[in-house]
Amino acid sequence: MRRLRTRVAGALLAVLALTVTTACSSEDGAAGSEPAAKAEAAADRVEPLADTPTPQLPVTVRSSDGRKVTVRDAERIVPLSGSLSEIVFTLGLGDRVVARDISATFAQAEKLPVVTRNHDVSAESVLSLKPDLVLAETTTGPDEAMDQIRDAGVPVLVVDPAKGLEDVGPRINTVARVLGVPTAGKELTKRSEERIAAVRKDIPKETDKPRVAFLYLRGSASVYLIGGKDSGATSLLEAAGAVDGGAESGPEKDFTTITTEALAKAAPDAILVMSKGLESVGGIDGLVKIPGVAQTPAGMERRVVSIEDGVLLNYGPRTDEVLKSMVDQLYGDAK
Repeated sequence: MRRLRTRVAGALLAVLALTVTTACSSEDGAAGSEPAAKAEAAADRVEPLADTPTPQLPVTVRSSDGRKVTVRDAERIVPLSGSLSEIVFTLGLGDRVVARDISATFAQAEKLPVVTRNHDVSAESVLSLKPDLVLAETTTGPDEAMDQIRDAGVPVLVVDPAKGLEDVGPRINTVARVLGVPTAGKELTKRSEERIAAVRKDIPKETDKPRVAFLYLRGSASVYLIGGKDSGATSLLEAAGAVDGGAESGPEKDFTTITTEALAKAAPDAILVMSKGLESVGGIDGLVKIPGVAQTPAGMERRVVSIEDGVLLNYGPRTDEVLKSMVDQLYGDAK
């Protein structure tokens, strides 16, 4: 079952990478709502810690794949996901990153060469950069490419996937430990958790909990999915004071194909989408043409929450920004 979930997550990441590379901008999609536009602007940059830490190496840590990983230098780092890149840069070590995954979309990383699309790693491209350390997710692959990197003598730390708010601190601290900056990891974890808590305090208490369905849309690839219990969005929605309609309506899978029946069961008051996904279907006008959407309360009211792709499900140092944007778009004047 875990292998199946990994394959599903990898397939979604591959589709996301394709869309990031090929999606053309759409006037409708780019302006899903004013809060969404502001959210994307805020999400374009990460905010490093005020003091740049100095790695204390060597260190030996246990990777989530069970291997012991010893890191002796961290001058040339290759994170193989946007989420891991975000953590390295926010810890203040971005100047040591020599390449990026296609999903690392924030401004500080945009000039780095793209050497991987997470689930389609090119071992040759990674090794050509002579990295001291490679950071990967459990969904990173193929396995042959990762083995080739290890066989070349490069330390590879594999990090457990992010599933919810409770993963923010552990992921930050895991990366900080392998980089030899554990104190910075604790500082960043504290900052991140305090900011998330501050956003949650600002959620209206007197309103009914809105039902929200997370839709994964890739019009260019004809992919239209509704998030279930393991989509990764439930924790964010619940933190925003909402109910995950897709998860509550019964799908046991991460994602399942959108049907009129599934949307009727979810009965969302609002629809959560990634901004590129919204663009890919022609904005809100295109979204409501997907069978079943127009018949939901969300479709009737054209109530859409749009969050930038490269940060929505990262569960990292910018999750407070994601949560704030979600809260602003869900409640608007009710706050």
